[in-house]
This record gives sequence, structure tokens and C-alpha cells, in this order.
Amino acid sequence: MTQQNIKANMEVIGADGVHVGTVDHVEGDRIKLKKSESDGFHKGHHHYIELGFVAGVEGSKVRLSANAAIAVTLEEEKSGKPVD
Repeated sequence: MTQQNIKANMEVIGADGVHVGTVDHVEGDRIKLKKSESDGFHKGHHHYIELGFVAGVEGSKVRLSANAAIAVTLEEEKSGKPVD
């Protein structure tokens, strides 16, 4: 299963190879991204990506099934609500 292959500090990239974030850890059925990479209004918050959007793990990278521009819109905050 892909979930066991996802480790802290792995790079999360979109299907297009563009950087989305860095794994803090897996929490339940979501990847928690490091908050140091959040910007703008959501700076200092952890964001999450559902494991269902993971296409696979390639070496030290977690590849998502969506391009980075779309993946950023799929990010959630701790509450499970999408980031505006």
C-alpha cells in the first residue's frame, strides 16, 4: 500500500512534476504537509491532502493524480474544509 511508503520530508509533486509541498507525516487518510511551506492568508497552518489523490510514490517523491495547480485547490486545513 502506498500509505506505508509515504515518509516525513518526502516531496509532494503534482502529476505535472511541480512541487506542491513537503510531507510532515500521514495522519489518518490524509497527508499532513509542513506548515513552513504554506503562504499567503494560510501561512503558518498545516495543510492536508487526501491519500485518494496519491497516484504513487517514486523514490523520495509522492506523486499526485492532479497537476500542482489543481492539487493546491484540493488542500484542506485541519478542519477538513478545503482551503479558500
